[in-house]
Amino acid sequence: MKIIYLCICLLFVYLFFTPLQNIILNEKEISYLETKKIITMCIDPNWEPFEKINKDGIHEGISADLIKLIKNKLPIDIELIHTKTWDESIQFSKEKKCDILSFLNKTSTRNEWLIFTKPIFTDPNVLVGRNDKSYIEDISKVNLSIALQTQTAMIEKFSKDFPNLTIIPTQTEDEAFKLVEEYKADLTLRSMIVTAYTIKKNGLYNLKIIGEPKGYENNLRIGIRNDEPILRDILDKAILTITQKDIDNIVNKYITIVVEKKTTFTIALWILVVLIFIIFIILLWNYLLNKKVKIELKKNKEQQLKLIEQKRKAQIGELLGNISHQWKNGLTQISSLNLEMILMYKLNQNLNNNKEFYQRLEDTENAIKFMVETMDTFLQYYKEEKKYITFRIKENIEQVMRLIDIEIKNSNLKIDIINNFDLKISANSNEWMHIWLNLITNTIKASKTHNIIPKVKIVINENNIIYADNCKGLEEKILKKIKNGTQDGLGLRMTKKILEKNNLLFNIENFNNGIKIIFYQGVI
Repeated sequence: MKIIYLCICLLFVYLFFTPLQNIILNEKEISYLETKKIITMCIDPNWEPFEKINKDGIHEGISADLIKLIKNKLPIDIELIHTKTWDESIQFSKEKKCDILSFLNKTSTRNEWLIFTKPIFTDPNVLVGRNDKSYIEDISKVNLSIALQTQTAMIEKFSKDFPNLTIIPTQTEDEAFKLVEEYKADLTLRSMIVTAYTIKKNGLYNLKIIGEPKGYENNLRIGIRNDEPILRDILDKAILTITQKDIDNIVNKYITIVVEKKTTFTIALWILVVLIFIIFIILLWNYLLNKKVKIELKKNKEQQLKLIEQKRKAQIGELLGNISHQWKNGLTQISSLNLEMILMYKLNQNLNNNKEFYQRLEDTENAIKFMVETMDTFLQYYKEEKKYITFRIKENIEQVMRLIDIEIKNSNLKIDIINNFDLKISANSNEWMHIWLNLITNTIKASKTHNIIPKVKIVINENNIIYADNCKGLEEKILKKIKNGTQDGLGLRMTKKILEKNNLLFNIENFNNGIKIIFYQGVI
C-alpha cells in the first residue's frame, strides 16, 4: 500500500507541477552576459557516468547533457577548459582559470572560493565493499579502511566526521574500487549511479553495496567563482526550468532506465512489476555472484595451501641434510671413543685418573644430547601443530638455530640475539619457526651470492622485533613489489600471513648495507 501511495503522489507531482519555463533576465544580467560572452568551465575528466573528457576532447556524460540544457536556455557560450585530473580542475578553479565547476557538492572548504547554484541533481552515496563484508548499519562504530578520491566533498566530510576510519586517498574513483577489490582497502564510498555503472562496466563481481550512510547524499550543483554572484543568479533561473522528466531522460541514456508515461493505474502496476522483477534479478545475481566468488576463493585457498606445503617440504629436505651432518659428527665422535676404549682394554691400560679420557666421555655425552635435541626440534617443526601455545620468541629462534646448526657454521654466520624484553606470545610455534628459518636461510643465501661473511642481529623489544643483516639488501624494484604485496617469493608472503594471524605487520627496508625488517603491532 505504501508503494502504491508513493506512486500516486509522484504521478500527481508529475502531472500537475510544471516549473517556470520562461527565463526572464533583468538589465544587469543581460548586460553581464553581453560583456562576458564566454563562460569557462572545468570538470572532473574521469567521473563516469556523470562526466568525462573523451578521446576527442569533448565533455560527455550526465553533467554534460545538463550543462548543455542550461546553455540552450540562456544566451551564453560555455567553453571547456581541459584538465587531466579532478585535482587539477580544483586548482584551476582556485586560480580563477575557469569560471565554473560543472558538478560538485557544496562544502565549507569550497565555500572559501566558490558560491553555488541550487542543486541540479541528487543521488545517494553508498558504501561499497567485498562480498565477504557484512552490512554496516552504523559506520561510526567500525574500525575499517576506506578509499576516497582526493579533493571531493566526501573525503572532507568523512575525515572530519569519522575519526574511527583510516582514510586512503586516491586520484580516481576507479583506483578506489581497485583498492577494495584487491584487499588493500575495506570500503569505498560512491554515488549509487557511479557504483552501478562501474561494477557493471568493469565486471567487479566480488563487490557489493554494504551500507547507505544517511546525511551524506550528493546534492550536485554548479560551483561559481565567488567574485561573480550575478552568474550564479542567472544559472539558478535556468536550473529552475529543468524538469524531473528532463533529468530522467538524461540519466536513462547512461544507466538504461526506461520510464514510460501511462495512466495512473498502469504506471503504479508497472512500477510494482518492475520492482519485483529487479528484486528477483538482484537476489539471483547476488546468489550467482556469491556462489562464483566462493568457488574462486576455495580454489585460491587450495592453491595457497599447495604452495605452502611445497615450500614446507623443500625446507624439510634442507633440514634433513643439516641434521644428517650433525648426526654424522656425533656418531664419528662416539665411534672414535669406542675404538679408543677397545684399544685401551686390549693394551690393559688403567683408566683411573685419566682426565683426558673422561673429558672425552663428557664430550660424547654432550654430543648425544645435542643429537637428541636436534631430532626433537625437527619432529616438533615437522608435526603440523594447529594449537596455539605460549612461547618465548628468543627460545623459538634458538630452536631454529639448532635445526640449521651445520649450515650456520659452514657459512660462518654470527647471530646476535639482543633480548631487551622477555617477549612471549600465544601463537602456532611451528609457524613462527618458519619465519626465522626463512629469514636466516635467506641471509645465508645472500651472503653466498655477494661473497660476504654474514652477520644477523635480532633485537626483541616489548612492542616490536627487529631483524637486520649485512648482506647488501634488496633491489628497489623488489622492495616495491614486497610493499605492494606482489612479490614472487613465497617465503615473505607466508611470513606476512603468519604475522596477520597475530595482528602484526612488518616493514622491510634497506639499512646499513643490509636488510632491516621490523615486526610491530597493527590493525589488520
